[in-house]
This record gives sequence, C-alpha cells and structure tokens, in this order.
Amino acid sequence: MIKEMIGKRVKELRISKTSLSQVDFAKILGFDRTYLSKIESGKQNITLETMILICEKLNVSLSAFFEPFKEIVRK
Repeated sequence: MIKEMIGKRVKELRISKTSLSQVDFAKILGFDRTYLSKIESGKQNITLETMILICEKLNVSLSAFFEPFKEIVRK
C-alpha cells in the first residue's frame, strides 16, 4: 500500500512541478524509464537515497513530499 501511495505522489509531483514525461524525468534522475515507471506504479521499493534524489530534482523537501501522508500516519 505505501509503495503505491509513494509512487502516486512521485507521478503527481513530476507532472505538476515539471510537466516532464517519464522518459525525460528518468534521464534527469539518471534512471532507466522502466525503473521510474515501476516506482510510479508502486511496484518498486526505493531507498531513502533515491527518495532524496527524486525530491531534489522535483525541488520539494521530504517533509513537503510526505505532507499528504500525515493523516495516514496519525491513525
């Protein structure tokens, strides 16, 4: 469940912040497009290091990235 939520958030921010395709954003990250696709679809676990890189390239802090998750964590 959490992988899917993180993936959805990555995709949402990629589109809203950059308007880049998966291919173009993956190139910026230094990833293969299929790896980014698996992240966004919730099929791939990612490391904290990868999460930080994604946030840096989206110009979003980790806390801002996880802001929508607050309610889930409080339950």
